[in-house]
Amino acid sequence: MSTFSKHVTSILDRAETSLVALSHRIHAHPELKYEEFESSRWTASALSDAGIAVDFGVCDLDTAFVARAGSGPLHLSICAEYDALPSVGHACGHNIIAAAAVGAGLILAPIADDLGITISIMGTPAEEGGGGKVHMLDRGAFDGVHASMMVHPAAVNALRPRVSAVSHFEVHCHGRESHAAAAPHLGVNAADALTVANVAIGLLRQHLRPTDQVHGITTKGGDAANIVPAHAIADWMVRARTVTELHELRPRIERCFEAGALATGATVSFHDECPVYTHMEHHEALISLYHEHAEPLGRVYDGDITFSTDMGNVSLAMPSIHPTIAIETAGAVNHQPEFAAACVNASADRAVRDGALAMALTAISAANGATRDALLQRGGFNAAR
Repeated sequence: MSTFSKHVTSILDRAETSLVALSHRIHAHPELKYEEFESSRWTASALSDAGIAVDFGVCDLDTAFVARAGSGPLHLSICAEYDALPSVGHACGHNIIAAAAVGAGLILAPIADDLGITISIMGTPAEEGGGGKVHMLDRGAFDGVHASMMVHPAAVNALRPRVSAVSHFEVHCHGRESHAAAAPHLGVNAADALTVANVAIGLLRQHLRPTDQVHGITTKGGDAANIVPAHAIADWMVRARTVTELHELRPRIERCFEAGALATGATVSFHDECPVYTHMEHHEALISLYHEHAEPLGRVYDGDITFSTDMGNVSLAMPSIHPTIAIETAGAVNHQPEFAAACVNASADRAVRDGALAMALTAISAANGATRDALLQRGGFNAAR
């Protein structure tokens, strides 16, 4: 790897200003899942402007892309995310993820053939509840890839964050309108059905596993205070330690909504908003290499964090890593407005550089020795398709 040390430092020194500018630009223009039209193109253009071939709009997803360099037998991918959250913008730091992925790509592309690798930077939209990576897996974007990686900003450095399996779904309760004063007895209150379900879920929590999590919001509770609500809608998420435990948990939560419908005389239906996100399996050899290269950058791995991501699905398909990279947040955590503000501070800019460097050096190390042999022996994802 020492052969490439000067190259790595030189590329990153030249690119750092533009990488930070990309991070700030994406942050200043937050776009929601599958609407990342500007953010995805800015990210892809940063790669294509460096001479890296980019295939845009892949997998029938307008904001997905694959940028590829090299033709070596070992195929590694680095995932870029760039979608934001409603209301709080880039409060999960996907602007940092995108810029760090581009940085790693800029480092690796010129030396990919010398390393004997193919490197793909995957522009993966809609991590926030849209399952972009799952659709890209299913539609062939990852075919032939031996291993994948990305880094995610957080308040702590964590090598192996606990990534829970999660189901995102919408609940629709249907009742009957009526005048809330003149004829309330003729109405069936769909919003009351959700209220009963909330109480039932609250009581059920005592009997759930400590690693189970259930949370949701009501997005429609009626149209006017003097009309009995005939239609109520809620968004819910159910999380569990593994996919198996998730499949055990979700029916129990659905029965709470069914109880609310039964109690009020309403009907209820469930609509999946995206594919299930699986739990994550961190590949030990790759995470050890990442640790080896991140620690000299001052990254101390003493933190713990729990979340869900469609990178979990990638990890069950191929060796993968998804460490978190800490930024200074003054106590704020992901999905808070204060965290969004922190995603363009000096520590966030450093995370762009550190993330790009650590992933690039991990890829360089993985291209040699026992890790390379082990990855090649597995065969690329969907090699037989």
